[in-house]
Amino acid sequence: MTQTRFKIVFSGELMPGVALETAKDNLAKLFKSDSARVNTLFSGSPIALKRDLHEDEADKYLAALHNAGAKATKEPDLAASLSLVDTDEHKQAPESAETMQCPKCGHRQDKAIECSACGIVIEKFLARQALQEQAAKTAPAATTVAPPPAAHTPYAPPKAPVGERLPEFGELKPFTTDGRIGRLRFLAWTFVLMLLCAPIFGIAAAGSAISATVGAILMIIVSIALVIVGVMINVQRLHDIGWSGWLLLITIVPIVGSIFSLLMLFMPGTQGPNRYGPPPPPNSTSVKVLSGFVIVCSALALLGAIIALLTIPDALQLLQSGAVN
Repeated sequence: MTQTRFKIVFSGELMPGVALETAKDNLAKLFKSDSARVNTLFSGSPIALKRDLHEDEADKYLAALHNAGAKATKEPDLAASLSLVDTDEHKQAPESAETMQCPKCGHRQDKAIECSACGIVIEKFLARQALQEQAAKTAPAATTVAPPPAAHTPYAPPKAPVGERLPEFGELKPFTTDGRIGRLRFLAWTFVLMLLCAPIFGIAAAGSAISATVGAILMIIVSIALVIVGVMINVQRLHDIGWSGWLLLITIVPIVGSIFSLLMLFMPGTQGPNRYGPPPPPNSTSVKVLSGFVIVCSALALLGAIIALLTIPDALQLLQSGAVN
């Protein structure tokens, strides 16, 4: 006669004096599961946590659940003893042998708590499977159309742009080292700064008439302010080329600094955005007029210097002949 097998059934009832949250926490620790799956056990419908157990195994399992606060019951598992045809394994194994098959890896062995092949605790594995099946049955319909878990992994491609979207043109900020300015705007701003020097230094000189100390202090303050603004303009010009603003220190070096200043003046800026931001906006009419005026004046000054150099020998000869006479 076949020995009666048992199953452990739980319908959500608690042991006397046990709080609901305490029971849930104990069951989560017992099954090594999360609270969401444990909550499905308290739906009110009977759930078979474990099947096909000997009576002593069922008693041990039942005691563990009672200690956790769950009022589970032990019932005969009629389905476990049903069989239509003897399998080859039944024919080969003697009737008195107690064997089992691991529900995870399929390894067949003598009845034991753990699988000797994969090492799982069989009762806890089956309990977790029961929780997962119950959670799948009681989950809302919306979860069935959710994207697969792979879509939420850190290796999935992002659904939103992750790079910073730069504007087409940058903002003009004369009194900062951020941003970029082109060659014509660099000439125009430098020319405006030079024009401002005359009245500002005139005010500082007027302070000298009141007091020499006041005049000296004003002159120092004005000079520092003009130098700072000039550095900001030059740094923005270097940013437009794609160079660091610290390269402006090269202008301190004799001869090399003059050559570097010419490079800053004539070298075109980077096409499109660079590491210092988007390109500067197109030159306005005032910028074009001021920069054109500076270029014309510079060309006339250079031409005058060349003519002066060419006429110096003739002037010297005239002076020498006049002195002889």
